[in-house]
Parts: sequence; C-alpha cells; structure tokens
Amino acid sequence: MKGNSQVVSPAGNSIEQQGAMPRRSPNRRVLVIAAIVAFAAIGVAGRMWWRSHYFRGTDNAYISGHVHPVSSRIAGVVARVLVEDNQMVKAGDIIAEFDPADQRVKIEQVRAQIAAVESQTIQAEAQIAQARAQSNATVAQVVQAEAQLLHARQDAERYRNLYNDQMKAVAKSELDGANAAYSGAAANVTARQDSSGAARAQIVVAASARDTLQAQKRVLEAQCKDAELQLAYNRIVAPISGRVGKRTLEVGARVQPGQQLLAIVQENVWVVANFKETQLAGLKPGQFAKITVDAFPGRELTGRIESFAPASGAQFALLPADNATGNFTRIVQRVPVKIVFQPEQLKSLQSMLVPGMSTLVEVDLRQDETKEHVALR
Repeated sequence: MKGNSQVVSPAGNSIEQQGAMPRRSPNRRVLVIAAIVAFAAIGVAGRMWWRSHYFRGTDNAYISGHVHPVSSRIAGVVARVLVEDNQMVKAGDIIAEFDPADQRVKIEQVRAQIAAVESQTIQAEAQIAQARAQSNATVAQVVQAEAQLLHARQDAERYRNLYNDQMKAVAKSELDGANAAYSGAAANVTARQDSSGAARAQIVVAASARDTLQAQKRVLEAQCKDAELQLAYNRIVAPISGRVGKRTLEVGARVQPGQQLLAIVQENVWVVANFKETQLAGLKPGQFAKITVDAFPGRELTGRIESFAPASGAQFALLPADNATGNFTRIVQRVPVKIVFQPEQLKSLQSMLVPGMSTLVEVDLRQDETKEHVALR
C-alpha cells in the first residue's frame, strides 16, 4: 500500500531510522562526558581547597648539616696525608703532617738564646755580689773616716783651748796642724760617703741589668712556647667526627696559614624548608612534617618542626633587595623553617642523607597537640 510504504536504503534501514539514531546517541554521550568532567573538576577543586586549607607544603626544601672547614694554622710542606675522600674520622684523628724541620730549627735557636741569657744573668748576679761587697767596704771606710774625724776634732778643740789670748801653752804651728788634720778628716769622710753612694748605685745598676736579662729570658721562653706550638701545628687533626669531603690536600703541596685543606661533614643533618610567608599561619614548633627525599622517591620520612628563622631569606642575602626604591614590586617572601628528622629514621639512613639533597615537605595542620606531645615523649 502507498500509505504504509517507506523508503528503504540500500543497507536495508529506513531513512527515518537513520536520521533518528544520530540525534539521540551523540547527545547522551556528550552529557555523560560533561557530567564526568564536571564531577572531576568539582573533585579536583574540592581536593585543592581541602589540601590548601589543612596542609602546608613546599618543594623549596633541602637537607642541611654542619660542614666544618679544616685549614692550616702555619705555612709548611705536606709530608703525609692520612685520610681519603669520604672517609669517616673521629675528633682528634691525625689528618695530615707537615715537614717539621723549620719549626725544630727555630726551637733550637730560641733555646740557644735562652742559654746565652741565663749565662749573662749569672754574670749579672756576680756583679751584684761584687758591688755589694764594695759597698760594705766603703761603709767600713766611712766608719773609719768618721772615727778619724772625731779624733781630729777633739785634737783641734784641745789645741784651741791651749792656745788663746789668755794662754799660749802650745805653739801656733801645732794649733794650725790640728785644724788642718781636722779639715782633712772631714774631707775624707765626705769622700768615703761619696764612694759608698757610688757603690750602692752600682748595686742598683747591676740589679737593673739582671732584671732586664730576666725579662728577656721570659720573652725568649714565650717565643720557645710559640715555636713548640708551631711544631705541634705540623699535625692537622680532625676538630669533629664526621666524613671527609672536598679534600685538596696532597703530599708535597705548599700550604699557607688559613688555606682550606678539606671539609668534615657531621652525620647529624636536618631539613631547611623555605615556606612562603602566607603559609606560616598554622605552623608552629613541635608539629610533625612528612618529608620526601628526591633520592628516595618511594620512602616517606617523618620530621618535626624545631624552629623558625629570625628573618626571611632575602634579609640574609649577600645583596638584600632595597624595597625603598620607587619601582617597588611586592614579592611573597620565604622564611626558612628548620625540621629535624626522627632519630630512628636518621640511624636507618646513616651516611645516605647528605647536605644539599632536595626534599618535599608537607605539614598536616590538623595535628592534635595532645597526641603530638605524647608522640614526642
């Protein structure tokens, strides 16, 4: 019948069926895809909001530690090197030795000078004893001259009493002789006293020379101690226990005072995480942090926030930014946060965590303080 007739395609399907199927199928598929994308976007956005609200993380973090530079205190030629690269050393271990010939010669020179000064000091002591003997002799001579002066004065007085206007029992020449003897005795006393003073001054001079020699001896003894210290500095010892790194020390090398020879890195390391200043809200000492070291991607470590830096990293830069200039641009600053590892984890990775390694740090802000303190105990 014509009313019920349908145009049939070569494939056997009617034209209506061919037109209806393309219109329903694509719309359903698009809706499903759009719904999946919408749910995924909502999930991602929710997760981003949730993590930004309850977590603080940064990839600007690295492992740090104590790196002790070892340098020479004296100039010298390296005679022996007793350590190798990356070797473990203990505090006090000998690292290298210098040729001690120069320091030994200096010690011998100073000791010879000390011996010469000691000999001169003995001579000065002898001179002091001699000057004291001379002083004692002059004192005796002064006493003798004073006794002669007393006798001469008494004789002169007697002759004056015997020769005056009323009586002339002695000759005038005898009176003059007595007066002359008195004057000579007085002059002799003065001369003896001057000699005694000169002898005492000689004692002072000799004692001063001895004191000068003794001071010179003390200076030489100090120089000898310094030379002995210089000889002791021929041995370079490890100031701390750790591993040897950056060794530039070789036998035969001529080194100068202060020249760095190697570095010793301690085993105790920690993480320095540079958080943005906008991330610091909610962070506080004592919180636990999840640490992922790039060298061990499949292993998560646990650390604890120990302290915050007293200033941002820009303040400690070699050339701090001058924010007072006219072209000021506001930049989010970063503050270093020190995070220490758990002791048991640090022991399990001993010698594998070294300063300079990059890390990822994440802190969960939902930590309960009570549980945290219990865990820390």
